Amino acid sequence: MKRFTPMRLPRRHLGFTLIETMVALLVISVGMIGVAALHGQALSSSGIALRRSVAIGLASDIADRIRVNRGAGLAYEGAAADNNCAAPTGGGGADCSPAQMAAHDLFAWRAQIAQSLPGGTGTVDVDLATNPTSYTVTVGWAEPTQVAPVTFTFAFGLPVY
Repeated sequence: MKRFTPMRLPRRHLGFTLIETMVALLVISVGMIGVAALHGQALSSSGIALRRSVAIGLASDIADRIRVNRGAGLAYEGAAADNNCAAPTGGGGADCSPAQMAAHDLFAWRAQIAQSLPGGTGTVDVDLATNPTSYTVTVGWAEPTQVAPVTFTFAFGLPVY
């Protein structure tokens, strides 16, 4: 009786070699590093987009304040001050002149900018020579990836009644 002996396969067909495994690991590692780099770039870009959206909202906020207080004119180009003009129901605001309200609006607006944006600044330029009166609102902030500060400028016209 003949005994069954398993057929031996050539050595090269027995499985993966260590070199093949190392190459596969290297390819996977490079791919994962690429994915991590893309993820980091996406996070950075979303942070920049968030700060730009905040700047647009803040510029729109002061524009709305100017529209409500049309009589202030050049006062929005002046110094900011806390004149307790926040709201008539809260005790302030009822006795404020348009210029005092403008100074208070600038004070509250610049405080929002400083709180919402890193290194945030805000200015309003008024040009009474144009018809309608033109306002230029500039919001600036420091971007971690930029050397110079980033600015957003918003211009609008507003007739004085």
